Amino acid sequence: MLLGRVVGTLVASRKEPSLEGLKFLVLKQTDLEGKETGGYLVAADAVGAGMGEVVLYATGSSARQTEATDKRPCDGVIMAIVDTLEVDGAVKYDKARDG
Repeated sequence: MLLGRVVGTLVASRKEPSLEGLKFLVLKQTDLEGKETGGYLVAADAVGAGMGEVVLYATGSSARQTEATDKRPCDGVIMAIVDTLEVDGAVKYDKARDG
């Protein structure tokens, strides 16, 4: 599982029929401090995430393990919206404060 921030959306008017009904979001991978660390990733949204939110996502075969993506050709899925991130007793992110 990885941390990322929602930075955009992707709309595809034509797609594999099994992908109908999925919302696609563009993510930027972040570290525990919230700093962007990698490239962009498109992920299916299984939890109703929104722009700017910090999310937990999975890639590869793990991305097909949610109810929303089961048996679908999906390589990335958002599976949680982060409310609070605490590391070694220090709160690194709090949605109410930072979001």
